Amino acid sequence: MLAGFVSFVGSGPGDPDLLTLKAVKCLQKADAVLFDDLSAGPILAHVRKEADLIGVGKRAGRTSPDQRHVSRLLVDCAKLDQRVVRLKSGDSGLFGRLEEELLALREAKIPFEIIPGVPSACAAAAEAGIPLTRRLAARRVQFITGHDIKGTLPDDFNMSSLTDPMATTVVFMGRRTFPDLVERLIAHGLPADTPAILAEGISGSNQQIDRGPITEIAQRLNKDGGNLPAVIFYGPLLEY
Repeated sequence: MLAGFVSFVGSGPGDPDLLTLKAVKCLQKADAVLFDDLSAGPILAHVRKEADLIGVGKRAGRTSPDQRHVSRLLVDCAKLDQRVVRLKSGDSGLFGRLEEELLALREAKIPFEIIPGVPSACAAAAEAGIPLTRRLAARRVQFITGHDIKGTLPDDFNMSSLTDPMATTVVFMGRRTFPDLVERLIAHGLPADTPAILAEGISGSNQQIDRGPITEIAQRLNKDGGNLPAVIFYGPLLEY
């Protein structure tokens, strides 16, 4: 019977102070750590020197490891009877391609655990000084991805949901596609002056938070897409 074990650890937005105690303990005991680009830097200081560090990060617009290759690496390391940490940015279960890796482990009959992390959306809202919900004004929060498997804006959005005036919407990985999304939103009735926030590099030294109506945020992204990790908010409670 295999003695290997995999821990999926959510690293939060990048600030090591936002790691959970359980995440830190797990990193300190690991024999191998497969980490994303956004989970690198000071977070890896918690890993013991003897552990293997394997970068498997994915960044928009850059060459990155194939997901099947990452899943195979996880299985191979665990079959060496290692304590493996799969370190993912934010929370592993939010647009982190967690399911593919879980399926590979289940097929290989390798045990695992999932340690949640602070989602980048929650960290960004905290840095912006706003709640994600507001009584009587924003009764619902929805998280969406800004691109599909081809890197383009998904064409199967529920637009009535995305234009709900009582919802706060958070767009992950939408830096390049948000201008197109805004056109669709306005065409489906969302007011052009709906407040929005562009949060970049959250919890890092180059953190930047910009506020304005959705059309203004879209224009900024059209002029300069940038390359920092970003989340975009729009909805009724995002005053600017």
